[in-house]
Amino acid sequence: MKAYLQAGTALALLFAAAPVLAAEAPKAEAVAAPAEAITEVIVYGQGQSRQLQTLKGSELSLEAAGTSPLKAIDKLPGVSFQSADAFGAYEWSTRITLRGFNQNQLGFTLDGVPLGDMSYGNHNGLHISRAIISEDVARVDLMQGAGALSTASTSNLGGTLQFFSRDPAQDMGGELAGTVGSDSMHRLYGRFETGTLDNLGGLRAFVSVADQKSDKWKGGGEQKQQQISAKAVLPLGEGELTGFINHSERREQDYQDMSFEMIGRLGRDWDNFQPNYAAAIGVATTLNNPALYASGQLDPNSGYWTGKGVNPYAAYGVANPDDAYYYGAGVRDDDLMALSYETPINDMIKVSGTIYNHTNKGQGLWVTPYTISPNYGVASATTNNAPLSIRTTEYDIDRKGAFGAVNFDLGAHQVTAGLWIEDNDFNQARRFYGETLNAPSRDSLGFQSNPFKTSWEYKFNTKTTVGYVQDVWILSERLKLNYGIKAMKVENSVSTVTGSALSGKIKSDDSFLPQAGIVFKALPEVELFGSYSENMAAYVSAATSGPFGSQSQAIVNFVSQKLKPESSKTFEGGLRLNLSNFRGVAAIYHVDFSDRLLAIQQGASILGNASVLSNVGSVKTNGVELGGTWRFTDNLRLSSSYSYNDSKYADNYTSNGVTYQTKDKTVVNTPKHMLSADLSYDNGMLFATAGAKYTGDRYYTYENIGGKVEGFTTVDATLGYRFPADIDVQLNVTNLTNENYISTVGSGGFVNRDTAGTTMTLLPGAPRQAFVTVRKRF
Repeated sequence: MKAYLQAGTALALLFAAAPVLAAEAPKAEAVAAPAEAITEVIVYGQGQSRQLQTLKGSELSLEAAGTSPLKAIDKLPGVSFQSADAFGAYEWSTRITLRGFNQNQLGFTLDGVPLGDMSYGNHNGLHISRAIISEDVARVDLMQGAGALSTASTSNLGGTLQFFSRDPAQDMGGELAGTVGSDSMHRLYGRFETGTLDNLGGLRAFVSVADQKSDKWKGGGEQKQQQISAKAVLPLGEGELTGFINHSERREQDYQDMSFEMIGRLGRDWDNFQPNYAAAIGVATTLNNPALYASGQLDPNSGYWTGKGVNPYAAYGVANPDDAYYYGAGVRDDDLMALSYETPINDMIKVSGTIYNHTNKGQGLWVTPYTISPNYGVASATTNNAPLSIRTTEYDIDRKGAFGAVNFDLGAHQVTAGLWIEDNDFNQARRFYGETLNAPSRDSLGFQSNPFKTSWEYKFNTKTTVGYVQDVWILSERLKLNYGIKAMKVENSVSTVTGSALSGKIKSDDSFLPQAGIVFKALPEVELFGSYSENMAAYVSAATSGPFGSQSQAIVNFVSQKLKPESSKTFEGGLRLNLSNFRGVAAIYHVDFSDRLLAIQQGASILGNASVLSNVGSVKTNGVELGGTWRFTDNLRLSSSYSYNDSKYADNYTSNGVTYQTKDKTVVNTPKHMLSADLSYDNGMLFATAGAKYTGDRYYTYENIGGKVEGFTTVDATLGYRFPADIDVQLNVTNLTNENYISTVGSGGFVNRDTAGTTMTLLPGAPRQAFVTVRKRF
């Protein structure tokens, strides 16, 4: 909360200083058009040399309240989004892939501020569902290629998502909304707009809050989140000063990772034991019973039943201790803030700059039967005496950074030079906390304290420096070229607090990452485009992923001396049509992905076994993307997209003397075919949408031996009415056809092969759910 209070003070000073600042200069015109200036619901990147689509906030508002903007962009070309909940916000399960690149190979920003790779155990950022309240998102820009040179990301090999917050309104007002729905879901949202305050120099601001809570759709437990955000805009000189603060407290209990074998034996709706603590204690007692090992009933290495005698776990409805745990959970507190200024210096030069800070405190909780509480078996003990304990992975992030640019208007040439720097301190630890035998004594959605054991704890520091220069050369009204280079240097260092000794630094450094593109308007309605880009991904600084995830000094030394960071070369081209009743795009692309690093999961991921990191050479990707919007009448439109992606590993690889047959095998979690269609009607009062998305087959095995997940189709629908006095009522139904399907692939990591179907790495999608929202604007 310290950072949050500091940010609150900063915004308060901005308000207080407004009269003084405004007195120094006349009121300025807005430097940049507001996000709401985009007139189409989906914009297909007119004038851009790369694939780019923009989804407006008005389209996001048609989703169920609280839905992540990631789910909304699933309709765009090339996007595969997966989540085990109806809102696409359950972080353990959310996955987004673009053109064969997984989430940790993409880039994400909010108002330009880097969000890292948005992975669950993020070491350098946070998920968009925690970075901003979903109702406050003004638009989302999707670049399916490597993204613009100016993007503040060190992971955007295969695409970039840029989120933009809404600006404060010119007029005083606000919004109140309440939502109820399936699984006891309820959400409250409120926003107050100050409007333009002339006595404060034209300052305008808003404050918004959101509170959401829902039971899980299967099993026990709940998922909830509280958020508060504020944003202010102040004309200053010839420019504009903007600041925002976003605070989030997220608490979510997990669904059990499942395998095909488990789904067949236990059913899709199987989950962890909570609230049945007695069953969890029974399984843990069995697992930790020496007599069962002495009799040969349990395997001494795994704790699984050997087949001798009666299965001792059967009394609790499971076949082994990994079928169900008591619960798993994630708790996260985040504060994200930024202050930006943009102004023209003269008719030729414009400058912009942003400073930002992000702090995070988080714990991933797992009630494990594999580690007993310290007083287990002590007859006189009344606490810390359970045959299980709570294992945590703990995260602390404190990152500070700045980015800025200078733009030169030289007539036919628009030259930009920019710089981004960041210093990120990340502390990560693995700890164990005791539990009580008779009944759980700890808050399953609270931060744990007083551990009895710390297995390991490491401190990481990541220093990032990225600079770029680019030129947009306007040769004529019909022809435009852009070209530029980016230089990137990232230095990761580690020191050991507790655990296997790790020290040293790993660098990712490339001073020449070029981009070039062309846009040619062949006809007033037809635009041709093409681009080429190179990019590199920096290594991850974490004890659970990347080179440090091995927790081996020898491997860290090997990576720093021998391996190269992942890199990509992207070629794409296509055409855009802009007709009176149709706008669309058709694109083809080829990607060379070099030095692909595979993390091979060893056993169930939740057990905490380090993944083996292997450089498997390259990946070759070819694909086609089509997207378009037909406006049949002023009230009726159809948006549709089709994507074809062929991503294959180009080489076999050898690890520990074993050669794995990955050459020409499909990249994991990459559907070859995807098709979406959204039909929308809106006459100003009555509005309705129906959207369907087909996602093709996917694999979670690198060799494509076993591990094939069948394709599926989901349908979501919206029906609403706008009453007088600015009151809206909206009904949302997700998974309208109640499709039974596997949504998330890779929740427990990826493996070479899985002929028995026993890898616990699948999460079924949520069944049909319904939500009603009542909204009042004033």
